Amino acid sequence: MWQVVFIASKEEALAIQDRLLKEGFLVKLEPMDENSYQIKVPESEAEEVYDLIHEWL
Repeated sequence: MWQVVFIASKEEALAIQDRLLKEGFLVKLEPMDENSYQIKVPESEAEEVYDLIHEWL
């Protein structure tokens, strides 16, 4: 099951996705509207990814 870990603009979501993929995580982006995207990862990795994203920002 996928878990939302962050909501960001398209540009920010793409940058975070790229960085997470390089770290070896599975990542999905799901648009909410024209400017907002949900960043989703497998539920088992959600806490670790959430912490990483907040360290980066």
